[in-house]
Amino acid sequence: MPTHRIPPGPGQESVWDYPRPPALDLSTEHVVLTLGGQIVADARTSYRVLETSHPPTYYLPRDAFAPGVLQDADGTSYCEWKGVASYLDLTAGGVTARRKAWFYPDPSPRYAVLLDHVALYPAALDSCTVDGEQVLAQPGDFYGGWITSRVVGPFKGEPGTRFW
Repeated sequence: MPTHRIPPGPGQESVWDYPRPPALDLSTEHVVLTLGGQIVADARTSYRVLETSHPPTYYLPRDAFAPGVLQDADGTSYCEWKGVASYLDLTAGGVTARRKAWFYPDPSPRYAVLLDHVALYPAALDSCTVDGEQVLAQPGDFYGGWITSRVVGPFKGEPGTRFW
């Protein structure tokens, strides 16, 4: 596993140039999500959260999701930057992705724009595309980053990267 920054090519970003605390980037990329063979979300605006060593995590407006897809799930977690997250199940086409989406019902002031936005683990879906490109999930099972050809790493989440 490389531990050095991969130089970005033309039109690319290095996740090692992202700041801490994370930056917010308003995106107009076209995001389409499918689960159970159905489109569950279609958004032309979202927020990318950009944090050092992590591929972007996309937060889609709640109203971009098809009716009935998002269902409250048990549990919360805490982000030192954004606050307390609540979890959601995604259900469509007879498939349920349990606790694979989250949101901040009361985000910290710096991240207030994330109110009414939902993030999710792309690996939990049939398909997750950004401007038509299939997203790869951030390695590991804890982080929710979205890897596209736009970003280069190495990325946190692989074995041995816990303390990056």
